[in-house]
Amino acid sequence: MKSLRLLPLFLASALAAVAADKVTVTVTHDFAGARPAETITIPWSDLNQAMPGAMLQHIAVKDAKGTVLAYQVTNVAPEAKDPKGQGIAYGELIFQHDFAAGEKSATFTIEKIAAVAPVFPSKVFARYVPERLDDFGWENDKLAHRTYGPALAEARAPGANKEVLVTSGLDIWCKRVDYLVVDRWYNKGHDHYHHDEGEGMDMYNVGTSRGAGGTGIWDGKQLYVGRNFKTWKVVANGPIRAIFELSYETWTAGGAIVSEVKRFTVDAGSNFDRIDSTFTAEVGPKNFTVAIGLNKDSADKGQEPVITVNPNQAEGWLSQWEAQKTNGSLGEGIIVPADFAGFAEDSVNRLVLAKAVSGQPVRYYVGAGWSKAGEFTTKESWDAYVAAFAARLKSPLKVTLTQ
Repeated sequence: MKSLRLLPLFLASALAAVAADKVTVTVTHDFAGARPAETITIPWSDLNQAMPGAMLQHIAVKDAKGTVLAYQVTNVAPEAKDPKGQGIAYGELIFQHDFAAGEKSATFTIEKIAAVAPVFPSKVFARYVPERLDDFGWENDKLAHRTYGPALAEARAPGANKEVLVTSGLDIWCKRVDYLVVDRWYNKGHDHYHHDEGEGMDMYNVGTSRGAGGTGIWDGKQLYVGRNFKTWKVVANGPIRAIFELSYETWTAGGAIVSEVKRFTVDAGSNFDRIDSTFTAEVGPKNFTVAIGLNKDSADKGQEPVITVNPNQAEGWLSQWEAQKTNGSLGEGIIVPADFAGFAEDSVNRLVLAKAVSGQPVRYYVGAGWSKAGEFTTKESWDAYVAAFAARLKSPLKVTLTQ
């Protein structure tokens, strides 16, 4: 009789053990359109609670058809410890799904596996580039970018042939290919990537403008901007998402003295990067207006661009289309999903304004699309992408875990 009483308990324990080795993930949203390359994130603490002891090298993520998906596990909490090797110190589990138009729900499974999970090819990349005057470069399978460090801002020594540029603007590198090019182009030598040799080119001029997404403090009449970034930190580096931070020294903005830290989130498959900029007022008011800029005319000399601008006050975004003579056309955009405060401009920048509070991040998105990459060949196609991306931001994913 004792064994009969224990049998149900044994079976219940066995079933619980099996259930703990597999978790079902249900993702829902309310957006009616397609959501290509949508990034799904799950805090590892939630996954560990549902599936204790899971380790990043021994899991599989599968879609509803059983297809194994590429995934990434971040370590965004480096202070966390895992003395017992139970996988509790990871940050987030990340994977992607292409939601078709009208597909408002998708189901996935995460399960423990005995084999070592494969290393998935990376579609994102970010690194400090000391060999080119302290640049910082980043990219995904759509675009590449760079910005400029302190070495570029240093004065030229007498007789030296050193480039000098003081700017916190952000650059765009246009790509024809979906593989990573930052290292390849830097290895080709400075200025070589200003010519399209089949992979794309740097056809975007930043100068002292904001480039594509640089920031400043706007007082209603004048834009106050910082210098080149001072320090950098890579937080995550693929295969699906790269996260890094750039910090800027204090600068004077009218009656205030402010500093800035930018956190970039770069996802595979997206023409937009997310930027969270935290401004800290060392002196002066704690509430102010941040301006995010687009260079009014970034084209090379002789390109004679025809520029069309589309500001969307109701949705908080600005797009710009530069149709150039031989380099193709370049679409650029800024989206401020919250805290949007209007538009402005100065002599070189079109500006999207956002309300800011000292010490609190302002979130915005900056992106671009090149006609010679084949995806956006008209102004209308670029504007439609910007509008759809902004609409997706207003309909965030909802993620539920069940055993």
